[in-house]
Formats: sequence, structure tokens, C-alpha cells
Amino acid sequence: MEIQKGWGPFSFKGSSQTGVLVLQGFTGSTSSVYPLGKYLADKGCHVEIPRLTGHGTRWQDLNKVSFRDWIRDVEDGLALLKKRASKIFVAGLSMGGALTLYLAEKHPELKGIILVNHMLLLHNPALYITPVLRYIIQSVDGISNDIKDTNQQEICYDRTPMGGLHELTKLLWTVQKDLRKVIQPCLIFKSRNDHVLPVKNALYTYQKLLSQEKELVWLENSYHVATMDNDKELIFKKTLEFINRCSK
Repeated sequence: MEIQKGWGPFSFKGSSQTGVLVLQGFTGSTSSVYPLGKYLADKGCHVEIPRLTGHGTRWQDLNKVSFRDWIRDVEDGLALLKKRASKIFVAGLSMGGALTLYLAEKHPELKGIILVNHMLLLHNPALYITPVLRYIIQSVDGISNDIKDTNQQEICYDRTPMGGLHELTKLLWTVQKDLRKVIQPCLIFKSRNDHVLPVKNALYTYQKLLSQEKELVWLENSYHVATMDNDKELIFKKTLEFINRCSK
């Protein structure tokens, strides 16, 4: 099936030995994190933004995927970067943050990770019964396009597929189990007013990580999709500073 405009992968060749894998959120698109990837590419980084399986076609396709498909997608993106760069970082928005943590658990050679309003904890009790609900209802209301800047519009699905949500919970459980394996430097951005994920995701992660270098930056003027919102320039600037510092 043809991939819709704004949902496809992005790849940038840089001029340094630094590579950054940038990961999208659940039911969102690669264009949601494109501004961050393009900024880093303009600064000389090699950048890969893979499209996650089930995204960019129809929301119904997310009811056919496994969380292992998403892991394969990001592992493939990481392998592409390793062919061009020797110092690799991973950055992720929302579910992309959970996948970022997964890669950090499996790849201690990563130089650092950047999390933007990342997903980790199951905060809605209904998520625990998705194994049953997915056979009763196909989808619920969408969770995307949570942006304070009224001039911005996220390309995203308008429904949240229940089967995909079930796979998402399995990914989160997998990541939670090995969270203490994350030892790389970590930069966490969290919007104080995030209508999708509560602040406890950031606080819990900051407390549990064994990284010797970790920082939590509060975003005061953005909602969930902060990579497109009013604080995006702050995210770009501090991410580049973090990458430069950890690349030495």
C-alpha cells in the first residue's frame, strides 16, 4: 500500500562522525520529528528517521502489527547509521522514546539518548485489558496532534487502533523490565502540560536510570508533540549541546 505524504522515512548524510536516529510516536508520523532531525542534519550529523510499521497507510494497519516489527524498524535504522558514523545517538518522541530506551538497553555502545515526552508507564487502567478489548472494538479516539502552537498541525491518525495499543503495552513492559541496563548519558525533555502522558513518565525514568549523566529539562510552553511546538528551538539547542558534549 502506498505511503502517504509526510509519513515516509527521512535520511540525511552528514559531514561528521556523529549519527542520530530520530524516532516517531505511536499513530504519529515521521514529519512530527522531522524538524529535530533536519536541525541536527544542518549541523553536520548523519540522521535517519525510519517509518514505523503500520504508520502512513491506514490506521487499521496498526491492528496487524507486532511490537517486534517496530523493534526491527529501529534496529535497521541504527544499522544504516553505523555504516556512516562512529558516534551514535538516539532521540525519540512519545513511543519513539520507549524505543529509544529499548535500544539503549541492547546497545551499550550508544553515546547517549534524548527523550521527548517519552512513553514508559501504563497510566490508564484500561490498557491492562487491551488483550480482551481488541477483540471487541477496533479503535478509540485519537491521541495525536496535542500541540499548543495553533499554527502547527501534526500529520497523524485520527483513531487509536486497539490491536496496536495492545502491542504498545507489550513494548512498554519489555522496556520497563530492563530499564536499569540503560547507562548512557540521557537528556529528558518533559512538557509540564502534556495531555497525552503524565509527568510521572519523566520523573520515574530519571530516578530509575543508572546513567551517571542525566538531565531533566521542563518545557513550559508546549504540549505533547513538543518537537513541533513552541519549545522546539530549546529542544534543538540543548540536544545539539548534549550531543557535542557526549561526543568528545
